[in-house]
Formats: sequence, C-alpha cells, structure tokens
Amino acid sequence: MLSPSAITTLLALATGALASWQSLGIPSSHSGATISVKAFNVGNLTIGGTRQIVQPVLPGRESTTVPMFAFLLEHKSGKNTRRFMWDLGLRKDPQNSVPSVAALFDAFPGALDEPKDIAEVLVEGGIALMESIEAVMWSHAHIDHFGDMSRFPNSTGIIVGGATNTSIFPDNPNSQLQASDFAGHNLTRIDFSSSKVTIGSLKAIDFFKDSSLFLLDTPGHVAGHMTALATPRTTSAPPAPPPLLQKHFPCPLDIAHASSNAVSTDFFWSPASALGAFDIASRAPPMLALSDTPDSLYADPALARVSLDKLSTFDADADVLLVIAHDASILGALPVFPQSLNGWWKSGLKERVVWRFLEERNLAFVFSPGPVVNGTAS
Repeated sequence: MLSPSAITTLLALATGALASWQSLGIPSSHSGATISVKAFNVGNLTIGGTRQIVQPVLPGRESTTVPMFAFLLEHKSGKNTRRFMWDLGLRKDPQNSVPSVAALFDAFPGALDEPKDIAEVLVEGGIALMESIEAVMWSHAHIDHFGDMSRFPNSTGIIVGGATNTSIFPDNPNSQLQASDFAGHNLTRIDFSSSKVTIGSLKAIDFFKDSSLFLLDTPGHVAGHMTALATPRTTSAPPAPPPLLQKHFPCPLDIAHASSNAVSTDFFWSPASALGAFDIASRAPPMLALSDTPDSLYADPALARVSLDKLSTFDADADVLLVIAHDASILGALPVFPQSLNGWWKSGLKERVVWRFLEERNLAFVFSPGPVVNGTAS
C-alpha cells in the first residue's frame, strides 16, 4: 500500500530474514561488506496539481506538499569505504534552472519551503566532497532529484538508468537538464538488459558485486527510472532462519508517488518482527489510482502501475522498509543525517509509520475533502 506522496523515487532496506530473501529472490553474500543509509530532507515542495499524481482528487486536496529526500550510501569492505549519493533533491536556487523551471518558481515563490543545499549540508556534516563522494546516483532525471551537480567536483560521477534521456536544454526545449548538470562529470548508464538477476520480479544489478546494494529497473514514471535496494548486514555469516534476521534497505524512486493504497515507496525498509502486523497484501483494493491525465507526471501510467505492483510485494513484506522520496507521512519519524537508517528494524520504525498516511492530521492524508474556509474546501 503506497501513499499519494510516493510518486516516483524509492529506496528500500531489507533485513535479510531467510524467508523474505528467498521469496523476493535476494542473493545472499558471505563477503562481509556492509552498507549504511543516511537520509536528508533538502526541502518541502508544494505541487499545485495533485490530479497529475493520483485519482480521484477530493475538494480541498488539489495541491499537496511533499518532502524531497536524498540519501548518503556508505559501502564498507575491509578497510575501504566508498560513498555515493542517491538523489540530491531540488537545487536551493531553482531560479538558476532551465527557463521553464525558473519561471515556475518565479511565479510561485512559496512552492519551495526550507530549501537546503545538499553539498553544504554534507560538508558541514564532515563529508568532504572532493575526497568522499564517488558518484551521485539519479533515480531519474527530474529537477527534484538531480539537484545541482555543479556543486560537486568533477571527480564525482553521475549514474543513471540506461534508458534515461540525458538531452539538455536548449537542444531539447522540453528538458529540465542543462549543460552545467553534466559539465566535467563522468556519466555511467546502468544496463538492465544484461541483468541475469531478478528480485521481486524486477530486473536487478548487483552494484558492488557483494549483494549489499541492488539497483532495480522500475520504469513508468519516466524511462530509465531506478529503485535502490540496500541490504545492510551486521555479520558476514549466511542469513539465519527466523527469528534471527538481518537487515535490508531498498531505495526506490518516484514511481510510487501515487501508490495503490497508501504506504510510501521511496524507501523500502525490511523489519524482521511484528509478524502479522503488515498484512498489507490482503488489504482492500487500492484507494487511489495513478493519474493518467494528459498532463500526468507519469510518462507511461500503465507501465508505472506494473512497476508499482511489483514494488508492492516489497512493501507487504514485514522484513522490508520501503521509503519514498516524497513521502510526507514519514516526516518527523524518519531519522535524518547524521543518524543512520540501519537501525530502522530495532527501533520499530515500520510499525510506527506504515499506516500514518491514514491519519487525518498527517500531511500526506488525502482521503477526505480539505478544510472548509469561507464556504469552500481548501
């Protein structure tokens, strides 16, 4: 069950429970490598067209405010540590984006609230950009995800899904990308056509070749859209049978912004307890449908629905925590940098947030008309 704020980007963490790993098809590893995930909210964005995301839209719910999460991935193998970013959120100065985007924020200056420069936040937190960030992985090439790459040194690469359209403005007048987004950076495309691994019916690439991070092919929101599945471990031993569980983190993209029922899909976490508390798969049919209007934010709504249905298998698993990049329901509950998300299972995070989207006072709630002001819903 995915929330209306789950439009596109996902990141998932899985615990490593034997049953879950087998049912989802997650390859095991004995390498001893570990991965940690740390989240940042780089600002809140008000979207004026909820109908572009989900259907139906009730009176007073025509606009929605969502966070923009970015993630720091730290991979450790022996004495070697490698750092990557999963998305950057929106740049702090959208007026310096391509003309169409700049004009939008000039017309609606209040659309961006509490913006942060992710590069500044990293440096202030002790993460040196020049030495530390090997590459930025874009779940997809939308302005609220690729940020401002000019703030990163040329040594920082860019990793995208193989089908991602990287044409720039003005060569492509409809592109949100510009020359400064690529200048000096090495671009790597993930080729899912060569993948021989399938996880939860999704094509997967074992990024580090040690089963600690998988990139999943989740098209539909846009071509080339990816979701990340992180599988942090506390031991190099093979997965033990329940109830002795490990931990995995899937990191999906924006594909689930408007999910079937209402659980975020930007990040998919995998707790290993509360058996029976996550009977999501057997719940009622989806409360909301992905928008298929002419101006839908989904390039291919039907394909997005297929990807979302596959991701719902992760969301329904008690041993996986799915986190969506725009999930407003988890604001205030999701630990943010410098805290790590690796302790999500022990802290009971999934139990606390999985149904928050149904709480009427929650920012993500869209299942009744909005408050009435001066006789009209607002």
